[in-house]
Amino acid sequence: MKLVGVLLFCSALSLHALARDNDKPAIERAVKDYIESQHKVLPDMMARGIDKSLAKRTYWRSSNGNEFILESSYEDMVDLAARYNINGDKFPESPKMNIEIYDIDKRVASVKLTTDDWIDFMHLYKNEEGNWKVINVLWQFNDTTNHVSN
Repeated sequence: MKLVGVLLFCSALSLHALARDNDKPAIERAVKDYIESQHKVLPDMMARGIDKSLAKRTYWRSSNGNEFILESSYEDMVDLAARYNINGDKFPESPKMNIEIYDIDKRVASVKLTTDDWIDFMHLYKNEEGNWKVINVLWQFNDTTNHVSN
C-alpha cells in the first residue's frame, strides 16, 4: 500500500512538472513582449505582454539628492514602447536578453530578466484566457549610479 502512495505522489509531481514545462514558452513570450517591444518600438506588443494593473518600480534619486520610489504604469510602459527607441539608438545591435524562470506555481510565476543595461525581477500570472501577463516589475540599472534624475 505504501508503494502505491509513493507512486501516486511521484505521478503527481511529474504532472506538476509537465504543466510547468508547458507554461515556460508562454511565460518567456510575455517577458519577450515586454523587452522586445522596447527594442522594436511596438507598443501593441508591450500591451500584449503586460497587465493593465502593472506596477513597475525602482528606487530613484532626485536632482536634490532625495531618494524616492519611481513608478511606471501600464500606460507609461505602452507609451515607452512607442517612443523610447524611436531613433534606434537605445540598444546594441544584438541586445542581451537572459530570462531566468525562478518558479511557476499553477497560475503565477517569478522571473528575472537581465539585459545589457538593467535587470527586472518580474511576477506574472496566467489570466482566465490562459495568457501569461507581467503584473509586477522591480528593476534597477546594472550601474546603480544611473538611478538619478538629471
